[in-house]
Formats: sequence, C-alpha cells, structure tokens
Amino acid sequence: MTEPTPAPADPGEGNGTPGQTPAGKPAGTNGHAVSFGVGERAGVLPGDQRTFDDVEAGIVALWRAFGQRREQPLRDRLVLHYAPLVKYVAGRVGTGLPAHVEVADLIQSGIFGLVDAIEKFEPERGLKFETYAMQRIRGAILDDLRAQDWVPRSVRGRAREVERALERLGGQLRRTPTDAELAEELGLSVGELGDVYAQLQLTSVVALDELAAAGRGSTPLADILEDPGALDPVALLVDQDNRRQLAEAIRHLTERDRVVVTLYYFENLTLAEIGRVLGVTESRVCQLHTRAVLRLRAKLLEKSEV
Repeated sequence: MTEPTPAPADPGEGNGTPGQTPAGKPAGTNGHAVSFGVGERAGVLPGDQRTFDDVEAGIVALWRAFGQRREQPLRDRLVLHYAPLVKYVAGRVGTGLPAHVEVADLIQSGIFGLVDAIEKFEPERGLKFETYAMQRIRGAILDDLRAQDWVPRSVRGRAREVERALERLGGQLRRTPTDAELAEELGLSVGELGDVYAQLQLTSVVALDELAAAGRGSTPLADILEDPGALDPVALLVDQDNRRQLAEAIRHLTERDRVVVTLYYFENLTLAEIGRVLGVTESRVCQLHTRAVLRLRAKLLEKSEV
C-alpha cells in the first residue's frame, strides 16, 4: 500500500475528468471500472472533479485517521463513501423475496451491517474492505428478515424440501405427482405428508390489499371478507319491521293501556310506581298490563296471518 495523501477537503479539488484517471481510464481499482450499482462508480460522485487516485488516497488516509481516533465524524464519512455497497447488496438479496418486502427496509438493515463492518475492520491485515463489508451487510439484512419471520426455520426448510421434491418428480413423471408419490419421494407416509401440509400453511400469507381474483376489476380482498361483528342485513330489516308493527299495535290500544305499556317498558317503572301515577292499586295495574300484552299479541298475530 502506498503512502496515503490527505483527502481533499472539497469535492472540486484534483485534476482530470470525473470518473477517469489521468491516463483516461475509467475510475476503478488498478484502472478497471468498479460499479456497485447502475451508473455508480467506486467513490466518484457526479460532479466530483477528483481522480480515482485522489479518492483512493483520501480513503486510505481516512481509514488511518479512523484507526487512530475512532471518532464518529470519521466513521460517518466512511459510511457515506461505502453506502453504494448497501444498495447493491440489498438489491441482490431482495431479488428472490416476496413483493411486500421493501428494498428500502433492506437498505436500512444493511446500513447497520455497514457500520458494524467499519467498526470491526482492521486495515492492517491487508484485506479488501468491500469484500468483508458485503458479507457483513448481507448477514445484517438476513438476520433482520429472520427476526421478522414468524415461521420457524425448520418449517421453512421443510417447505424447500417439498418444493425440490415436486420439481424432481414433475420432471421425471411429466405431470403433477400425487400425494402418495410425493410422500414416497420424501420418505414419509401419506398421513405425515398431511401434517407437513398443515405446517406449511403458516408460510402462505395473503395481503388484504391484493385482488380477490383475476378479472374482478380493482376490488380489494378486504372488501369481500365477512365481518363476524357486522349486523345481518336481513335480520336488521326483520327487526325494523317488527318494531314498526309493534308501534302500530300500541297505537290501537286504549289510552290507559298505552300509558301502562309506555311506563313499564320504556320508562322502566315498577307496577307499584305506575299505580301511584294512575291513582290505582298495584293489582289493578297488573290487570291492565296483562290486558295490554294480550291485545298486542292478538294484534301482531293478526298481522302475521295476513
């Protein structure tokens, strides 16, 4: 490693065209282009007038300063320089993941891996930091994904075994294998295969904002799921009709019977309290209540027979 030179204080320092060495070669290690992402060169930002040699020397000096002082501003400069590594690794890891996993979340997890790699890297060993950091970044992303997964790793492993067995049998038989054939391939009984299927149901998750089925327009699945707590429209209409018929039957009672029904069922008064309101005995109120209930029942039965 050559003797490092101080990193330029401003991006505009240095000679040469952006992204090229003085010899006109693309910026990169040993004159070769190095790309961590689409259109991103190693350490040379758009508009940066420094050559790759200037950037490389500045990074060497930055690593040396960080190794001596371990200050956070120095670490942050290293994080900014190697940040494209995180985007590159997150894009590779996210290729085989479900659509609901956001790449931005993977990048956030990868940043922690990058910081950890910078903290633990030892430049004096002569190892290439990018190779070391990419492993740490990938590990941090995978650890975060596993922490968010509610399905045991053993079940995930069994799901992969079933998928590989289905692929093998499908290629050999030129058709979809039966449960008996799949169980034989896995060394299980048909009953044990059923237990495996029950475990694998945990790995199948449907987002509520996905479409209910192809060809049904833009109706979300959440809009057609049954709500156990919702009122039954038919029962609601029947209840409203019963209330209407009961109100009509009450209107046909005599005035004293309506008063007894109203005070007893709507005002929650006792028979004794109703007797004091009407100026009669409690037994008389009981008779009036019984008569009113019988008349209401007869009226409602008459309506139901029509």
